Amino acid sequence: MENQSKVAVVTGAGSGIGRAVALALLADGYRVALAGRRSEALLAVQAESGAAQNALVVPTDVTDPAAVQALFEATVQAFGRVDLLFNNAGTSTPGVLLEDLSLAQWQGVVDVNFTGMFLCIQQAFRVMKAQTPRGGRIINNGSISSTTPRPNSIAYTATKHAVRGMTKSAALDGRKYDIAVGQIDIGNAATNMTQRMTTGILQAHGEMVVEPVMDVNIVGKSVLYMDSLPLEANVLFHTVMATKMPFVGRG
Repeated sequence: MENQSKVAVVTGAGSGIGRAVALALLADGYRVALAGRRSEALLAVQAESGAAQNALVVPTDVTDPAAVQALFEATVQAFGRVDLLFNNAGTSTPGVLLEDLSLAQWQGVVDVNFTGMFLCIQQAFRVMKAQTPRGGRIINNGSISSTTPRPNSIAYTATKHAVRGMTKSAALDGRKYDIAVGQIDIGNAATNMTQRMTTGILQAHGEMVVEPVMDVNIVGKSVLYMDSLPLEANVLFHTVMATKMPFVGRG
């Protein structure tokens, strides 16, 4: 238990990467606000953690400014401050051709992956700059799609590229408040979302290829490392990926 005084907010905490990171933080002694759309999934994470007293369940739609504000207000009311935001909530579209993607599908991804992430950063800034001791850390989930697309993924890829710019801009704007902003880019962590990797996924050259995956708990360890640094230091970009996945070079 290294971080009994630290308080974290984790969005998208009910499943996948968010769940793994929330459990890693709770196991390390953090007090954690679990945010997500599905309260039953958040309650399951709270129960699984074995540290229910340190896990606050706050059902949250990150596309709703009032809901995001309420999330941070509830966290401060329960735990007194916010030291870490793991800005993780995200969504994607089915792998359809670019020309067949509907405007509603496009907008749904933009609302969650881009606007929702901004709203959480904004509220974190408001809390972190006003608290004592001042400051904190924000870690955005960028994905390796923040630099390199997959076929038929324009909405997801565009929003994750935008997150990269948002990370850099927020890192600059956070300096004066002792807020360190960084990004974790994850490749093929084993979750329900990446289950298709194990049966074959479309590659840029048009073939279906089975891709290696890594244990999702490695992501939790990576976030713990990034937040273990003092606020005078920041991991601006951190990539953690399955070693043998076809990403580096030409496959």
